Amino acid sequence: MSEEKNEYAEAYSEASYWQKLKGFASKAGREVVERSLQLYYAAQGEDTPLWAKTVIYGALGYFISIIDAVPDITPIVGYTDDLGVLVAALAAVAVNVTPEVKEQAKEKAVDWFGPEPEKENVAEEDDSIVDEQ
Repeated sequence: MSEEKNEYAEAYSEASYWQKLKGFASKAGREVVERSLQLYYAAQGEDTPLWAKTVIYGALGYFISIIDAVPDITPIVGYTDDLGVLVAALAAVAVNVTPEVKEQAKEKAVDWFGPEPEKENVAEEDDSIVDEQ
């Protein structure tokens, strides 16, 4: 598996990353885009160690690769494997994903997708249904 990670890291380029992200952001969805941006911005950090950058570039290389476990053109599930790889990489390099990095990624996601929709409090709705009966 480490050879595959190295291949993906070697396949990574900043130009290819932005091309893929801009071309497929709406299909990939906000969560995939924001997670990939967190990794991208974390890799730009001067304090991010080489081992973490290697993990990040491997994950981003997988994301931009046309060859992956579930083809990205597959409806509904096409980006689930990409999300899994991005989440695993984020967990591995979590200490390098600072609040500033998260904010930078969130701002870019807002630029592309607009503000995040308000999340409804399901527990409150469930209580009100019970009270009505």
